[in-house]
Amino acid sequence: MTTELSGKTAIVGIAESDYVRGADRTVPELVFDVSMRAIADAGLKPSDINGVIPPPGFVSTEEIAANLGMPEVTYSVTVHMGGASPTAALQSAAMSIAAGIADCVLVTFGWNGYSAIRPRPDAKATRRKLDLGPVLETARNFYIPYGLRSAAEWYSLYLQRYVDLYDVQPTDAAEIALACRAHAQLNDKALMRGRPMTLDDYLESAPIAGPLRKLDCCLETDCAAAVVLTSAERARDMPHTPVLYLGGAEGHPYPADEITNRPELLRLGLDFAAPRAFAMAGVKPTDMDFLQIYDCFTYVVMMELEALGICERGGAKDFVKDGNIRLGGRYPLNTHGGLLSQGHCWGFNHVVEATRQLRHEAGAAQVEGCELGVVTGYGDLGDGSIAVLGRDR
Repeated sequence: MTTELSGKTAIVGIAESDYVRGADRTVPELVFDVSMRAIADAGLKPSDINGVIPPPGFVSTEEIAANLGMPEVTYSVTVHMGGASPTAALQSAAMSIAAGIADCVLVTFGWNGYSAIRPRPDAKATRRKLDLGPVLETARNFYIPYGLRSAAEWYSLYLQRYVDLYDVQPTDAAEIALACRAHAQLNDKALMRGRPMTLDDYLESAPIAGPLRKLDCCLETDCAAAVVLTSAERARDMPHTPVLYLGGAEGHPYPADEITNRPELLRLGLDFAAPRAFAMAGVKPTDMDFLQIYDCFTYVVMMELEALGICERGGAKDFVKDGNIRLGGRYPLNTHGGLLSQGHCWGFNHVVEATRQLRHEAGAAQVEGCELGVVTGYGDLGDGSIAVLGRDR
């Protein structure tokens, strides 16, 4: 695996909105706001940005450039991998900078993940919708006619197989939900701050689709986030400690847009992507100081941990026990609360949190002395993305 991208680019600016249920602003307004704040965090002006990676469907590069005042855009691409898109977008940004196509790249994402489903009569309407591509067609033609109408029901097709194969108990998955909720209590922007969870709360939550309970499932929120990347050399003259992009990759299961016909039901896109990313970075999964794992569902986190190679197949149920993934444990996981307890920004909040951790600016949730961390993305029906990030010395 080529190492030409490793350490050549860095995240230099970050911003995120509040995570709310019923935003007072439209998705483009949220995106414009976090984009301006991320650019300012980098010590830059909009005119310094000449690369843009926008969210799929909600707002275009042209709108972002016009509203923020970017005189020239030399690179733009939209990544269509569902929840794996934001983390995969870091790879595209790094390639464009390393190739000399763009100098500074803005990656941004926002959506109305709550109000689009439960609109408030007094809220501004957002007519633009998420582009789900072939996944929606698969669901419409093959899942919904048989009563499988939600992501939880689609995912249950292989999560139940995982549970049965490895004898995973509800109390095992609870470790992930409880860790994320505990970490959310330290995050002012977490939707679930002030709402702690007990094991009894988890076990008594409503069943959704085997093996998922309500508290195995991520939150629905309106939100946005943005990051700015530039060359590592330039980053060293900017206000914050650079966070280096050391390695990354994307991977896709086969077939990517369907579940039930896969020859290997439990083989995820991350199984293909993770070895390439760690090889590019020149590090091992066990070298990580923290884990920001895409947590649409607790059982998906367990499968991702195994796909990363940080524990063996079927070993995640033991890996998450005994405080191992809590702050103070060996591998703190989703130190901001994650999708399960901070909010659902398609995992881009994981990138923001990883950057904050590696800057050593995470406050009460800081992983002491951290130097390396990993972020994963998980999209559609198993697409995977990964970024290995490091603190510049």
